[in-house]
Amino acid sequence: QVQLVESGGGLVQAGGSLRLSCAASGRICSTHTMGWFRPAPVKEREFVAAISMSGGTTYYADSVKGRFTIYRESAKNTVYLQMNSLKPEDTAVYYCALRLGTSLIITARYYNYWGQGTQVTVSS
Repeated sequence: QVQLVESGGGLVQAGGSLRLSCAASGRICSTHTMGWFRPAPVKEREFVAAISMSGGTTYYADSVKGRFTIYRESAKNTVYLQMNSLKPEDTAVYYCALRLGTSLIITARYYNYWGQGTQVTVSS
């Protein structure tokens, strides 16, 4: 089993920054990717960003490109989401997820493990 624990959420004014962390523990497969998601109004969780196991490949949703950065510290099994220039529409619970395999996937249902989420609130 794999456990994912997010932290770093909070309340920030529009234009501000936050850094989310996701610490992974347990039986972590050597080949995996990780991603961040947030709830979507109608469909399944909305993709935000994903990163390869090595950290060398990243992918972002258009809505956060240029504002958010995903990176990882492999030695600590921790993935981060640096969020800059935050907007009120970024307000959501942010979930960290781990997918077994090497492909960067943007669809939530293909991820195998999920954290409990951390709340981000951006005030206008």
